Amino acid sequence: MLDSLLDQLARRRGIGDAYYDYRGELRHFTAATKTAILAAMGCNVTDAGAVEREIAALDAERWQPHAPAVTVLRPGRTGVIVVAPADALGEAIDWRVTTAQGTNRDGRAVAGELAEIERHEQNGRWLTRRWLPLPEDLPLGQHSLQLCMKDGGGDGTLFVAPARCHEPDALATGRRLWGLAVQLYTLRSPSNWGIGDFADLRTVVRHCAAQGAAFVGLNPLHALFPSNAGHFSPYSPSTRHFLNVLYIAVPEVTGYAECAEARALATTPEFARELERLRATDRVDYAGVTRAKLPVLQALYRHFRREHLDRGTSHAQAFRVYQLERGEPLRRHALHDAIDAHVRPQDPSQYWGWPAWPPELRDPAGAAVCEFEEQHRAAVEFHAWLQWTADGQLAAVQALARELGMPIGLYGDYAVGVNPAGSETWSDQLVYRMGAGVGAPPDPLALKGQDWGIPPQDPHALIAARYLPFRDLIAANMRHFGALRLDHVMALFRQWWVPAGLGATEGGYVHYPLEDLMSVLALESARHRCLVVGEDLGTVPDEMRRAMAEFAVYSYKVLLFEKRADGRFRRPEEYVRRAIATVTTHDLPTLRGYWAGGDLELRDRLHLFPGDEIRRYVYDERVRDRAQLLAALDAVGLQPQAGAAAESGYSESVAHDVQLYLARSSAALVVLQIEDLLGMTDPVNVPGTSHEHANWQRKVTANIDDALGCERALRLFADVRRARAS
Repeated sequence: MLDSLLDQLARRRGIGDAYYDYRGELRHFTAATKTAILAAMGCNVTDAGAVEREIAALDAERWQPHAPAVTVLRPGRTGVIVVAPADALGEAIDWRVTTAQGTNRDGRAVAGELAEIERHEQNGRWLTRRWLPLPEDLPLGQHSLQLCMKDGGGDGTLFVAPARCHEPDALATGRRLWGLAVQLYTLRSPSNWGIGDFADLRTVVRHCAAQGAAFVGLNPLHALFPSNAGHFSPYSPSTRHFLNVLYIAVPEVTGYAECAEARALATTPEFARELERLRATDRVDYAGVTRAKLPVLQALYRHFRREHLDRGTSHAQAFRVYQLERGEPLRRHALHDAIDAHVRPQDPSQYWGWPAWPPELRDPAGAAVCEFEEQHRAAVEFHAWLQWTADGQLAAVQALARELGMPIGLYGDYAVGVNPAGSETWSDQLVYRMGAGVGAPPDPLALKGQDWGIPPQDPHALIAARYLPFRDLIAANMRHFGALRLDHVMALFRQWWVPAGLGATEGGYVHYPLEDLMSVLALESARHRCLVVGEDLGTVPDEMRRAMAEFAVYSYKVLLFEKRADGRFRRPEEYVRRAIATVTTHDLPTLRGYWAGGDLELRDRLHLFPGDEIRRYVYDERVRDRAQLLAALDAVGLQPQAGAAAESGYSESVAHDVQLYLARSSAALVVLQIEDLLGMTDPVNVPGTSHEHANWQRKVTANIDDALGCERALRLFADVRRARAS
């Protein structure tokens, strides 16, 4: 009986029964997996009686005659579901929509005349769910709905969304665009402080725009932990609402030239030597960069207070407008970073994040946090000022890209989740479930499955929060981007929850309201005129593919994976139009590393193969793939110079022709990787590793001007530009 009740509760909370793995085999989730996921959601599953009560509570909530918490309207679906008691079908339902623009639309309907969807008996009373039509000409946006009906009614949120996401005019007219992808932190320049910054990004934009590129792709720029320089994965950020302040180009901050304190810190011989050391390292020294930047930024903030905030200048007014615009999320993030900076030095080994803070500081709405804010106003405001400064520098780069004629400009990256110890989970504890992590089942890239250590959002809580956490995150990430990549886009349909204490292979899928989330995404995409790309690698369900096509979310095509069943690489004309195509990604080997098999040797050394049989198969497959890729190049008239056909032979000619092959594809967007321009071997990230490999640290091997202005790069850019225009 308990197993049957668990299955019922699991279905009501979105937990699946089974899934098809990457080999096409059907795998059922165990009762232990379902029980652990339900417990992580906060459900009481200790015995059959407790599970029955959980089910009854969900049913009672679903059949309450009140306005739905949130409803998403889009073309062809303009109405809401209302619950009406069977003994009140003759009663009127009055409704009012108050639009975001402040106008009202009113109407009335008789419950019994509405189309019935289903009926249900509860406590001896029959209830019906019925479809209440609303006007089809409501403006796009977030509106409020008010219902007045017998025994119920109340307020709800309406999202009115377009049919699909925004596509730039250049793509609508059939153009094929291209761009360059960089991991911003990896960039080298004579002026940065040991890490790529927004000034470096501006330099990249100028180079790319001059060569006819439409965009510059970036790693996630999400906020990390200023007080914990040892945590630097861009895919495990503190929050996705705000930016990594280490990307601030310090000499370009307002007041730098006039601030005597900042100049005194940054112009000593010792500081100059430290900057030279930071620039010369092969890996980003995050601790060293933090030690260099933060004291100078603190001095600049103090200067800003004296010269602008205290005097009410235009700069001060702009900062206050930013604070009002970003509202409570900014306040909480600044509070988080200020508290973390205050608490962590007391015992760095103990205070790894807010779950280890003193209990009274773990509640962002608690009295102790309010008291901290009152006593440390300058410290809190400093972190808000950092965000304003970073936001302004990023906005200026996008403005430059558009000024230089780039149809897209900056192409950002939105991580699938956040670190459990960060600002986002602290600020929004009602939505996140800390007793589980998001990951992925086994696939060809990670045969042991993955647990990314990022807490999932509970779909039930997300609906109760009226989708606002999702909408606010998407809006925050589209502020200064012409395109946005959604990491692991399948998370909008289902997420692989790995309950604490279980292995990645023992996780299970939790399903999300896909059409609603895609509609909210489309609304923000239209509002910000931002193209959306979904990273759909790995196990992709058919529901997700259909939704991406319906909502005009561009697919992600990696040349190394684009093979037919017979092993042949997909020809350029066989690529789908609505896609972005790339040779490789940050989670894959560089082109040179792939060709030489260095990634396989690395996986071998790190014991990432589950067995010798698979290990031998993967090595043999690489030999076949090299031969198939050379054959594909030859079939379209591209013939790398002699030596490329050797088992691990690699040349600039190979790199050039492989990237040109991709440029000839029918995909609307093609992106080159700066590492492949430079012929680099070491990968950015090796999935399944943490300390075993220097992930997210490795720099590129040349300064920006040398990398993008050398004869080899210019020749490739010219050939790619011609291929894309033909």
